[in-house]
Amino acid sequence: MRNFNILIAEDDKDISKSIGIYLKNENYNIFYAYDGLEALEIFEKEKIDLIIMDLMMPKLSGEEAIIKLREISVVPILILSAKSEDTDKIFGLNIGADDYIQKPFNPLELIARVKSNLRRFYSYDSRKDDSNFIEIGGIKLDLNQKIVFVDDNPVTLTSIEFKILELLMNNPNRIFSIEEIYENVWNEPAIEAKTVTVHIRRIREKIEVNPKKPMYLKVQWGLGYKFEDGGRK
Repeated sequence: MRNFNILIAEDDKDISKSIGIYLKNENYNIFYAYDGLEALEIFEKEKIDLIIMDLMMPKLSGEEAIIKLREISVVPILILSAKSEDTDKIFGLNIGADDYIQKPFNPLELIARVKSNLRRFYSYDSRKDDSNFIEIGGIKLDLNQKIVFVDDNPVTLTSIEFKILELLMNNPNRIFSIEEIYENVWNEPAIEAKTVTVHIRRIREKIEVNPKKPMYLKVQWGLGYKFEDGGRK
């Protein structure tokens, strides 16, 4: 069984070490960074499978570090922050984070979310041959490499964005409520289903010619979202 490498970017060393203890008990390999710049340096040197990122750090904030990381990687990022407003969570998701955990946190919930994000990102589709790809119109998903191509041009999605798009493209023209999308992608009850709309908006910005008039990822008001062939040539 693979031992995943997890980077904890947290300037409070007591919190960082306590998180590390819990994760080590689950047989994860742990790397520590105490500011945003150090987090980027470690990420460039090591094979990191998941990042737990505090937002308020010296030298380079967590937000700035996430933006830079998203320029080069789609590795799962979990924000761990004392900021509790919905606007903070939405901003964190908008800049590329996959999950948001509020301090003070339940260690068991943190472990569960780490496992869930790793499972989502690194699970390979069990289907064979050409089923490793889903292609509708000008959008093509490579399920093994987790890459999206828009008119043959690679586009970077976060792991959550990829899984949402995979779900909808696997079921073209079927309408999913935001609760159904959340439960299928997050594999847990739809407690914070409204975050789905944030991810949908980001997906549209990346795959649609005009995100305000989408050809593929469409809303059915009062019902949910569906993916349909927009007929792009």
